[in-house]
Amino acid sequence: MEERWILFGLHEMEGIGRKSISKLMSGAHSLTELFDYQEADWITAGLRKDQAARLVRDFNPSWIEYRREQVYNRGLKVITYLDSNYPILMKETVQPPWIIYARGDIELLHTPSIAMVGTRLPTVYGRKVGEKLASQLSQAGLTVVSGLARGIDRVCHEAVVREGGKTIAVFGTGMDYVYPPENTGLAEQIAETGLLLSEYPLGTRARQGLFPERNRIIAGLTLGTLVVEADLRSGSLITADAALEAGRDVFAVPGPITSPKSRGAHNLIRQGAKLVTCAADLLEEYRLDLPNTKQLPYNRGRSAEMQGHAEEGLFAKVQLSADEQRIIVLVEQEEQSLDQLIDQLGWDFGHLHSVLLSLIIKKQITQLPGTKYARV
Repeated sequence: MEERWILFGLHEMEGIGRKSISKLMSGAHSLTELFDYQEADWITAGLRKDQAARLVRDFNPSWIEYRREQVYNRGLKVITYLDSNYPILMKETVQPPWIIYARGDIELLHTPSIAMVGTRLPTVYGRKVGEKLASQLSQAGLTVVSGLARGIDRVCHEAVVREGGKTIAVFGTGMDYVYPPENTGLAEQIAETGLLLSEYPLGTRARQGLFPERNRIIAGLTLGTLVVEADLRSGSLITADAALEAGRDVFAVPGPITSPKSRGAHNLIRQGAKLVTCAADLLEEYRLDLPNTKQLPYNRGRSAEMQGHAEEGLFAKVQLSADEQRIIVLVEQEEQSLDQLIDQLGWDFGHLHSVLLSLIIKKQITQLPGTKYARV
């Protein structure tokens, strides 16, 4: 049996984790000799007595073949640390996964990519920024990597799918469990044109501790990690830490100084993360052979036209009247009801309604249930 499948079998064995496999991989014997190990040999190799007993009882070529068939029947591909197509960037990290389960286009593992992460409870601003940046980076030809979580992860994946671009979703569960469940449809869409990944065997359900581990893969696959919106205790900061540990770049999007959801990103910027207001801010850090460089240049020798585009920031300028700007200031702070706006502005209903309608047409605000208005 090939060593890659023996490694797969060890990984599939219940109770044998990454550290145990590391001990076995660093041993003097070849993997093929493990089939002849007795309990004392496993213990000498550094495993516990209960692990050794389980391996003596169950670890054999027939069992490995059975597990392999289960994976293949799910339409999954297996990439092992021993394979030539194992992603190079991932192999350079501190704790690369021994096994990767994949569904979709595995060639995306070898394309220039950026991780995009953020809070699971984003503001309207965070959603808009995540969508715009994911769209721009996808248009430029980068693969966007995220974790299929609620909030910013989902926003970024969806934006790339709409663009017809490429995105990789890294699971914190086995590939037979989508978490959160409401993202099952999105996962299916990604599998059609992008890639779904997990390091966890089939049957692994969501539990505490798996998702922080998953974050090191999101960071390890990519050139850098972009934090779109995060508070001081956001899990996305774990991904940023993993990127730094792997020697990768960290980027962050500034937000309103009054928003708790921007404090984590602001803290990263204070610590040296590069501030990003448009895709060009990130792309200029790399010299990449991307397909759409004329649209979004990444080198420092920008044309005057594109320099102007970058200076405009993430969103195209929209001409607003003085009255429209006054409403924007209010709704950027929080959602405003019609009565609140009348009280604060002192305008008559007819004039206020006219200005609100103009802002809706210009796609600067949106009307919510209960006659409330929010910034788009």
